[in-house]
This record gives sequence, structure tokens and C-alpha cells, in this order.
Amino acid sequence: MNQTEFEQALLELGIVLEDDQKEKLRQFYQILKEKNEVMNLTRIIEEEDVYLKHFYDSLTLVKALDLNQVKTLCDVGTGAGFPGIVLKIVFPNLEIVLLDSLQKRVRYLEEVIARLQLTGIVAIHKRGEEYHEETFDVVTSRAVASLEKLLPICMPLVKKGGMFVAMKANVEEEMQKSMPYQKKKQIQCTKKIEFLLPKEKSKRTLLVFQRKEDFDKK
Repeated sequence: MNQTEFEQALLELGIVLEDDQKEKLRQFYQILKEKNEVMNLTRIIEEEDVYLKHFYDSLTLVKALDLNQVKTLCDVGTGAGFPGIVLKIVFPNLEIVLLDSLQKRVRYLEEVIARLQLTGIVAIHKRGEEYHEETFDVVTSRAVASLEKLLPICMPLVKKGGMFVAMKANVEEEMQKSMPYQKKKQIQCTKKIEFLLPKEKSKRTLLVFQRKEDFDKK
């Protein structure tokens, strides 16, 4: 997916990029490529692959919710900054916490934030299950762990009335294995959105989880 194809695909998601956002994404790609030569950030590093499988894929979160209406978001296990850094560039209204368990990745994220002059975003060296400082309107995690492991980590970070959105590929088996925890904690999957990535046509699934008490009030 070249940059023109990327911008066209985003229009279909209802996203129109400003010139400075396009430039920040270009800079982000250059930093990613530069740092990936000295540390293992991602196996996907060709520009057209990054624009499709990292940048576009990160922004498909808009299929699940209106990010213009969200204030706080936590990206658990952000890794190289996906989706969190991309979301911050495109939706500057978001106040974002990036959580990662590896200190050198956090240092890389801090460098990205500084070089792109992003504000309202912080990278923290902690696992999701260790972070108890605050809760968020939206918690998300992209291709990190199974739902069985993710739900107990991410749901405690969700504010009352908020949601956790898992960004996944195939999920049928994971959903079954996570059902005991969902039932025990009165959590409900309120949206399941399935789609194919453009060009390569690989399957993606967005799962929205909310506490049943919050869902029942709506």
C-alpha cells in the first residue's frame, strides 16, 4: 500500500489526513526503519507493508468507535507503537498512555514522541497487569496475547462506562477459552467487527468488551 493508496483507504474509513499528519507518519516510518536496524521492533519494515499492516491496520479501530469522542486511551503492549503512536498522530484529541514491558522499547517510544513533537502521550515501562495508576475511556491491545490472558489485564484499566477493544485476526477459539472469565466478571462482547485488510485480504477482527452493568444501562 503506497501513500496514495493509504490515504484513499483512510477516506473510506472517514479519515482525512492533514499535511502535517502525513509528514509525521512519514517521519515515524523513517524512525522505525532506522531503529529497527539496531533493535528488534518489527519484521514488517518495507514502506508499503508498514503503511498497510501497521499504519492502516492501527486506524481500523475507528470501525469500532468514534475516536473523536474519546478522551483517554491506553495501548497495552504497544511494542513499536501500534496502534498508539499512529492514533495520536491522526487523533490529537486523544490523551494516550503506551504500556510496554521492555525498557529499550519504551526508550525508543520516548524518542519517537520527542522527535515528532507529540504532546498528551506518554510511554511507561510496565506490564498492563502492573499498571494501577489510572483508568481509561478506551483500552486497546493489538496482536499481543490471547483473549484469555488479555481480558484480566485490560478490563481493570477500563473506566466505568468505558470499553476494551481487542484488535485481532481469527478469534473463535480464543473467545471460547475466555468465556469463563467473561461470565465470572460479568463482561460482555458488545461488538464483533470482521473485515479484510485491503490488498492482501488477511482477516481482522475487532472485539468490543464492556461490563454488563454499563451495557445494560444503555
